[in-house]
Formats: sequence, C-alpha cells, structure tokens
Amino acid sequence: MATIEECRAALGKLSDTMRGAEGEVGAAAALERSVSCHITDLDVTFAGRMTGGRIEVDAIFPGPPREKARIRLALAGDDLVALVDGELNFATAWGSGRVRLEASLLDLFRLRKLL
Repeated sequence: MATIEECRAALGKLSDTMRGAEGEVGAAAALERSVSCHITDLDVTFAGRMTGGRIEVDAIFPGPPREKARIRLALAGDDLVALVDGELNFATAWGSGRVRLEASLLDLFRLRKLL
C-alpha cells in the first residue's frame, strides 16, 4: 500500500508533467480550478488548486474532502502511483471504477486530454 508521502510525491510528479505539457494538453493543464484527491485506502485527502499549469497542494487532512472542489479525484494510493508512473491506464481504471473523477462536463472534456 502506498504511503501518504508516496502519494504526495506522485501528485508532485503529475504536477511537473503538467507544467511541461504543450498544445492541447498544455491548454487543459492551464485550467484554474480547486482540486481534491481522496486516497481511499488511506482515508486522506489532498486539497489544493490547479493553477499556472501545476497542481498546488495546500492541505492534507484525514477523511473525505471537506469542501466540494471543482475537480474531484478518488482512488487508492497504489492506483495513483501507478497512473502517474504510466503503469495504469486511466480510461481502464475509470471504466472499472478503480478511479472516480468528478467535474463539470466542460472540465471533463478538457481533462480528458491530460489523462
């Protein structure tokens, strides 16, 4: 099982990847939105913002998200690490229910380019 530190590192790696993206992917990464990532097996939530093409984590707290972020992700820690490392396909994980992504329809269309 991935640790909180490994999940934090995975989010940092994802943020670095987003920052270097160009074209349509770069445009999708440039969204300005509140985000939350609930790590279900650890029952911890990373909360922050997508801003400037990066994910900035402002808080880590126990339990599910306290506020409804505009982009909400929920998954196990091992799945987060595997997604970021390219070992798990997002579409397959999402289709099987291993990953939950909630956002407005317009944001989902934009985010699909990132994922």
